[in-house]
Amino acid sequence: MGPHVRYLGVRLLAMARRRPKLRLAVAAVWRRRKPKLRLAVAAVLLTAAGGTAAVTLEALVRARLDSALLLAPTRFYARPLVLQPGMVLDPSRVERTLERLGYRRVRSRRVELGEYSRTSSTWIIGRRAFRHYDRLDPGGVATIRVDWSGRVRDVRDGQGDRVPYLALEPELLRSSYGTLLEERLPVPLDDVPQHLVDAILTVEDQRFFDHGGLDLRRVVGATLANVRAGRVVEGASTLTQQLAKNLYLSARRTPTRKLRELAMAVVLEARHSKPQILEAYVNEVYLGQNGAFAIHGVGQAAQHYFGKDVSQLDVAEAALLAGIIRGPSLYSPFRHPDRARERRDLVLQLMHERGVLAPEAYRRAARAPLGLRTRPHQARAGRYFVDYAAEQLRDRHGGDVLAGGLSVFTTLDAGLQQLAEDAVRQGLARLEADAPYLTDGTPLQAALVALDPRTGEILAMVGGRDYGTSQFNRAAHARRQPGSSFKPVVALTALAWRRDDDDLEEPRFTLASLLDDEPLSVETPAGPWQPTNYDGRFRGQLTLREALERSLNVPFARLGLAVGPEHVVQTARRLGIESPLDPYPSIALGAFEVTPLELTRAYGVLAAEGYRAELHATLGVLTPASEILEQREVARERQYSAAEAYLVTSALRGAVERGTGRGLRRFGFGGAVAAKSGTTNGFRDAWFIGYTPTLVVGVWVGFDDGRSIGLPGSGAALPIFARFMAGAPDGYTQTDFQRPWGVEIVEVDRETGLRAGWGCRGEREVFLEGTAPEETCSGYGFAARYGDARDRLRDWTAPLLAELRRRARRGGN
Repeated sequence: MGPHVRYLGVRLLAMARRRPKLRLAVAAVWRRRKPKLRLAVAAVLLTAAGGTAAVTLEALVRARLDSALLLAPTRFYARPLVLQPGMVLDPSRVERTLERLGYRRVRSRRVELGEYSRTSSTWIIGRRAFRHYDRLDPGGVATIRVDWSGRVRDVRDGQGDRVPYLALEPELLRSSYGTLLEERLPVPLDDVPQHLVDAILTVEDQRFFDHGGLDLRRVVGATLANVRAGRVVEGASTLTQQLAKNLYLSARRTPTRKLRELAMAVVLEARHSKPQILEAYVNEVYLGQNGAFAIHGVGQAAQHYFGKDVSQLDVAEAALLAGIIRGPSLYSPFRHPDRARERRDLVLQLMHERGVLAPEAYRRAARAPLGLRTRPHQARAGRYFVDYAAEQLRDRHGGDVLAGGLSVFTTLDAGLQQLAEDAVRQGLARLEADAPYLTDGTPLQAALVALDPRTGEILAMVGGRDYGTSQFNRAAHARRQPGSSFKPVVALTALAWRRDDDDLEEPRFTLASLLDDEPLSVETPAGPWQPTNYDGRFRGQLTLREALERSLNVPFARLGLAVGPEHVVQTARRLGIESPLDPYPSIALGAFEVTPLELTRAYGVLAAEGYRAELHATLGVLTPASEILEQREVARERQYSAAEAYLVTSALRGAVERGTGRGLRRFGFGGAVAAKSGTTNGFRDAWFIGYTPTLVVGVWVGFDDGRSIGLPGSGAALPIFARFMAGAPDGYTQTDFQRPWGVEIVEVDRETGLRAGWGCRGEREVFLEGTAPEETCSGYGFAARYGDARDRLRDWTAPLLAELRRRARRGGN
């Protein structure tokens, strides 16, 4: 008696114990010792007794099958690389992007989809079709021509027509199916080529359209083959049984597993058509791994192995996919190309013998190379960012919005993200090599965030040194004291027109205003507050510009008191800082905690000439039905005039050229940039934040537990910032700041803060129109430093005039 019959008998006897009449009937049947009769009676009785279970099973099968057909994983994509006339093309950046997308470089000008060729003046790219959030891009072969300087001259589509721009398909950042790490691209059966269906049925289930879920002929044949071989060499599971196993059963082998598989296969066959079952199978079958992600379905496998839509697969490629099903790891064409080719050729031979592949097609396919794409880049970059984008989507649409099937098109620039991660990794490694004490205890951490200040789009985000070790996103969620990097907020408060309700008050300060750098003591509820400069020295009087460029604490503490701590808080709110802030005197020196994302956004308002853009991480989201769930538009609001923002920008440019940020130039970055370093008490936090007109970048370095790193912002955070900026494309870093309307340039005397005049050393300074000093230093600063100007001039010229008069008299005589 077989184990299946014995199992059914045990189940029947268990049921019979609760039913006396049934117990007698079962005992009578079992005494006859006829296995076939026992099996038939057991099946009938179990079916009758388990009617409710059968209904439940059918509901489970139908629900799971429907989900397999309809749901795809939620995918997060980076923003596409766009090429357009006039831009400077960075060849290495374009090639890295194509490599990550799995394009294969060829030497011929004849380029297929998923391939590209290039010369010094021409790129030919076989772009794949892709559905963006706002349009369907049909792809096709495109040509990009560049001039001698590397600037794009024109872009043409496959028909040779000029087009305004060219976009590659976006890079995949993450793909997840519920809580599983899976990649799949569901396709309707009508899109699957017939030769792929033939290949699968040839090796997996030739009698698929003839059996009802269990193929007894195949069971007998497989049993005989296995007996002859003395081991398992052939399986008997039908395609329907494989689908049932993949959809509903775990990998754990139990005595009931095969019975459950068979029962579910019967339900599948009874309730679904053969085409429905076949469609579910080709979308569910496991076909390999992409790193940690399992590849399910022929749609995703076609993209993974060949970089093609499944409908474009040829016979040889279809045979390779069908052959992989038996052992995706054993026959992986990336790891075992020879073994994979042998398996493919066997499938082609079986197709030919079965009569579904003509002789000439068979010979042609057998000669074909594997034709694999460049091994796809495993999506590992941007993991902190994807978490952040997912959080934002859940906040807007509910916690289950990411259950499956969405296509999320993000703002992330994949090239900048890779630069950011490299800069953080290399920067921390260099710090630890130079200062081994930093490796004691918990690891040193860093965060970097890059934004487009004009749009509020997050271009890059690094939340820590290692996502695998810690998923806490320090860029978005870690609140730390900003120290001196908060001083531009105080400076803007002092330099801008004050807005109280509907009233405007003229600025009380200019960049030329003199501030006292002398000992200061302020009584607070916590006791006297006595700020000091980083070096413990005092410098007397100096201008607001000099105090900001040199990051002096005492003058800025006085400035914060003069403008009012409550007004500093108001400025921070207008710049987009939402963390708790109290109007205490110490706010001028960055004593209250903010996140790197908040502070970087605040600097972005300065870069965007006074506009505050709404931060966002997504451009658009599509449902599984390709309907637009959301499409983000740029939303920004003017907070300060361009002239007001420009004053602070001018001073922060000076900080790079002459102040605490001058080390930036030693790292080789020569573009126009405004920046400020920041260091907190005890060197617990190191900051460096800077911007160009098109990019704002913030870097924080420190320990999670608040230990001292022993380094200022210019020593710990600036090198990471510099590495990132040095590698960023010219479009982000080579644009200069333009002086806006409403700003005038006046020469002033730094020692007096007055307009330069005769006898004073003048330096150019920027002012809001109408706020430059009217009084000159002539006769004021000169007399104060050198005595009475007329007396000194008279004493100097008197001997000369006397000599001239004497010579004139001689000449007259």
